[in-house]
Amino acid sequence: MKMSHLMFGLLAGVLSCGAMAQQPIVIKFSHVVAVDTPKGMAADFFAKKAAELTKGKVKVEVYPNSQLYKDKEEMEALQLGAVQMLAPSLAKFGPLGVREFEAFDLPYIFDNYEELHKVTTGPVGAALLAKLEPKGIKGLAYWDNGFKSFSANTPIKTPADLKGKKMRIQSSKVLEEEMRSLGALPQVMAFSEVYQALQTGVVDGTENPISNLYTQKMHEVQKHLTLTDHGYLGYAVIVNKKFWDGLPADVRGQLETAMKDATTYANKIAKEQNDKDLESVKKSGKTQVYVPTKEEREAFKKALTPVHAKMADRIGKDLIQSIYKETGFTAQ
Repeated sequence: MKMSHLMFGLLAGVLSCGAMAQQPIVIKFSHVVAVDTPKGMAADFFAKKAAELTKGKVKVEVYPNSQLYKDKEEMEALQLGAVQMLAPSLAKFGPLGVREFEAFDLPYIFDNYEELHKVTTGPVGAALLAKLEPKGIKGLAYWDNGFKSFSANTPIKTPADLKGKKMRIQSSKVLEEEMRSLGALPQVMAFSEVYQALQTGVVDGTENPISNLYTQKMHEVQKHLTLTDHGYLGYAVIVNKKFWDGLPADVRGQLETAMKDATTYANKIAKEQNDKDLESVKKSGKTQVYVPTKEEREAFKKALTPVHAKMADRIGKDLIQSIYKETGFTAQ
C-alpha cells in the first residue's frame, strides 16, 4: 500500500514538473495610457507577435491606463522586478539619473519624423539606451507618440498668450525651463491626474500629442488647441535587465524580432492615430483648433530654442551637437 502511495506521489511529481516546464514565461508589460493610443496598440501588437514567434513560450500580459502603476511608481517596479517591461516617455529617464534623455524634451530640436528617426534609429539613440544598463534596465527600442501642441481655455497665438498660465508638464527640468521661457508656470503632475486638474482649474493648460489629448478626453475641458508641434513625445521600450539576460537565447532572439516588428508598427500608427484623433477633436466641437501661421510658428521657435543653450550643461553639449549634426538643426 505504502509503495503504491509512493509511486503515485512520484508520478504526480513528474506530471507537475512536466506541467511546470510547459508554463509560459510571463512578461508583465505596464503602461499609463489608453488601449487605443499608439503606445497602447503597439503594446498589444507586441504581445501577439511575441506569442506567435515564440510559439506560446512567452505570454505578454499588457496592463494599460495605470492599472498596475502610475507614472512615478512604474520605474521602481521594473527595477525591483515587479513588472518586466515598460514603455515610459523619454522624460522619465532624467529623474532616474540619465539626464542625456532630456535632449528629447528640447523644444523644436526635431522638425519632423525624418529628422527624429535619424537619431532614434541611429548610433546616437543606441548610445543613449546603453546608458540605462547600469540602472538594471535594458533598452530595446524607441516608439513614437508624436509632436506636442499647447492647449488652454484661452486662445494661444503668440508665446505671450501662455504668460502666467499654470501648465501641466511631465517631471523634466527641460520642460520646466520651456514653460518658464514662455512666462508660464510649470506644474508637474502624473498623467492620470491631468483630466481632473484641467476640469477643476488646478491647471490652465497642457502640452500633448493629439492622441493623448483626445483619448484622455482632455479636449472636453480645454477650449483652445494650437498646433505648435513644438516638442516631441516618445517612449523607450525597456525591460528589467536581469530578467532579459536570464531568458534563453533563442527566446530572446524571437522577442527582439517581435519588438522590431512592433516598433515599425508603432511608428507607422503614431502619425496616423494623431491625424485621426485631430479630426475627432475638431468634430467634437468642444475645442477650437488653431493652426499657427509661419510667422507665429517662428515666434514660438525663437522664444523656445534658447532652452537648448540653457540646458546644455545638464544634458551634455556634445550630445546636443551630435543631434544637431544628425538633423541639420541650426539655431535661430
